[in-house]
Amino acid sequence: MNHPYPPLYLAGQTGCGKTVVALELARQLAPVEIINADAYQIYRGLEILSAAPSPAERSQCPHHLFGELPASAECDAASFARLAGTKIDEVSARAIPLVVGGSGLYLKAITHGLAPTPKGDAALRSELDRFSLEDLVERYRILDPDGAAKTNLLNRRYVTRNLEICLLTGRPASQLKSEWAENAPAIRAVYLHRDREEIYARVNRRTLTMFENGVVAEVSALGNLSSTAEKAIGLREIRAHLAGALDLPTCIETIRQMTRHYAKRQASWFKRETAFHRLEIAPAEDPARTAARIAAFYTDFSLHLTR
Repeated sequence: MNHPYPPLYLAGQTGCGKTVVALELARQLAPVEIINADAYQIYRGLEILSAAPSPAERSQCPHHLFGELPASAECDAASFARLAGTKIDEVSARAIPLVVGGSGLYLKAITHGLAPTPKGDAALRSELDRFSLEDLVERYRILDPDGAAKTNLLNRRYVTRNLEICLLTGRPASQLKSEWAENAPAIRAVYLHRDREEIYARVNRRTLTMFENGVVAEVSALGNLSSTAEKAIGLREIRAHLAGALDLPTCIETIRQMTRHYAKRQASWFKRETAFHRLEIAPAEDPARTAARIAAFYTDFSLHLTR
């Protein structure tokens, strides 16, 4: 779709400073509306744990898909891409959609589009409905062990649909769902890159701030969570602390370590993503300067695409 205001994608490792740079971009490229592309910031009740923008930050310009879903809701990459795509189309009529996040798979689902899966088959679905959930799970595990390991196997609808895809295509559903509709989209996309040791230091500081801001109370107030929300970094460790199985210093250090490992995986992911322009950020660089560099890139790239 041709957008009156083409979207700009801003990615980066956890702790790299995406939020403050995004707010600077909103000022410099106005009109801008920020759209979330983080797998956990879409949930209500995980604001501190997921380092979502604060109410004060969100008040500076319109924000979308932050706290959009209850933490009990399932939301995979395909579902997220549909939500984000609809919001990008809506916003682009009046402002630049600035899509911000560090979830590589979710961003790629938005920018590249997931390959289409086959439509449901009524006859096959009727046949599958005769089996117990246990039988369906057993068959699904045989045909798609990787997909089964990542699926809520207590949800009959999910299991049946994934098994249906396996049977209709002769391929694992998880494999088909990881393929892309477009391999080289012409997008305006920037990846903020910082030195590894700086990222690690920023992660360490932010983790401590998270506890100072009340993340333990936030986690203790959570109800039932979806299988997606359950994967949020730090959730299991904080629950262990609440149960008395993990002291606070060990809990904090374990979360720091897990977050550093996640940042390393993000760096590896985006190193392969040629659609994202890599922007090196010096430790002392002011966010306004970073935003100005991105704004110049956005303008130049827009002119290039319209020639």
